[in-house]
Amino acid sequence: MKILSGFRILFPLIGLAALAGAWMLYSDAREFVATATVTEGTVVELVRSRSTDATTYAPHVTFTDAQGRTHAFTSRTSSNPPAYHAGETVRVLYRSGSPEQARIDGFFSLWGGALIVGVLGGVFVLAGLGMVLVPLLKKRRAARLRNTGRRIEAAFQGVEHNTSLTVNGRHPFCVISQWQNPATSRIHVFRSDNLWFDPSDYITRAQIPVYIDPANPGRYHVDLSFLPALAG
Repeated sequence: MKILSGFRILFPLIGLAALAGAWMLYSDAREFVATATVTEGTVVELVRSRSTDATTYAPHVTFTDAQGRTHAFTSRTSSNPPAYHAGETVRVLYRSGSPEQARIDGFFSLWGGALIVGVLGGVFVLAGLGMVLVPLLKKRRAARLRNTGRRIEAAFQGVEHNTSLTVNGRHPFCVISQWQNPATSRIHVFRSDNLWFDPSDYITRAQIPVYIDPANPGRYHVDLSFLPALAG
């Protein structure tokens, strides 16, 4: 499916871009901490910020620099409940040339942006890699079962939607078959890999070939190579 193929490329690119941005934020914060002057400030008020689903509070801080001049700034980070309260004394880091860009000396104030962007980047990269690696691992397992597994003929039961997966508002199809193990008399139900077209009209046989691991029939591959390939 073209959309999935696009996601396999897009997700890692977004993730790598986010990780690069996280590294830049981290490097900037590290350089700021290394060159900043430390002083004490006072939280004079909490600035409320509203979004569509939440209200957060950012501390507004005043401090006096080494030259005796008073400055004020509002923290870049906000939270609910508030991380600080009015009248609280906090450590402040600032640069002499740009005191208006001062920051509270706290973990989230300094490193929160890099942490959030880095986590999001990691999620996108892992999601993209999963979209690539999972199909490859399935192909390897299927090839191994075709070479070393036992071929059985399972009774075709029908075609179902895999409602646990949705892409662009669509569910893929699965071919369902079942087989009774003559050695144990137990019934095994097999579900094929996802198909992005309805194969019902192309299944004219009563039996579906399935390759199973003789030691563990729960490891199997439903062979649908008799179906036509999806164009595109």
